[in-house]
Amino acid sequence: MAFFVPSHNGTGTRVTSNVMDMTTSASVPTGPDAATVGGTVTDRLVDANQRYAAAFTDPGMDARPVLHVAVVACMDARLDLHAALGLELGDCHTIRNAGGVVTDDVIRSLTISQRKLGTRSIVLIHHTGCGLESLTEDFRNELEAEVGQRPAWAVESFRDVDQDVRQSMQRVRTSPFLLHTEDVRGFVFDVKTGLLREVDPAS
Repeated sequence: MAFFVPSHNGTGTRVTSNVMDMTTSASVPTGPDAATVGGTVTDRLVDANQRYAAAFTDPGMDARPVLHVAVVACMDARLDLHAALGLELGDCHTIRNAGGVVTDDVIRSLTISQRKLGTRSIVLIHHTGCGLESLTEDFRNELEAEVGQRPAWAVESFRDVDQDVRQSMQRVRTSPFLLHTEDVRGFVFDVKTGLLREVDPAS
């Protein structure tokens, strides 16, 4: 596989890598007995890594994203961010959590991304049909009743996905730790069509 990688000084190099695609869930057994066929799911992932590493060629990149962008998105398995955004290996930092919400830990990652690794732009991506829309903060009460300890973290559930994107943008823009908040944009990814819809921060 060959792809074009702009360098940090504005020139570009072509990197060739014989990287194999990892096996996806579509081509491995599914259902209640899936984990017992050929070992556990983790065993299958480790086996896939062995095949990947056998054909791997070091692309010669460093840790700084080529496009100077950090993407914050939900951990939902339906979001293939690199494919959806036309990104290649080394282009961006990707920070994912339940809901794609901007928590203190996301601010931590973004701060390191900007101050130590040179990113400038931030893209926030929520999506339709998010599981957090069906949860409430009562989930913490349920956990406390079950395990005897109340979680220190908030569920960060929401009912209006657009408003939650706006809240995430506001958290980024008002953080005292981030150097670059001029280019912060938020989107909702439609899991049925694959399209991004930009959210107006002023609405």
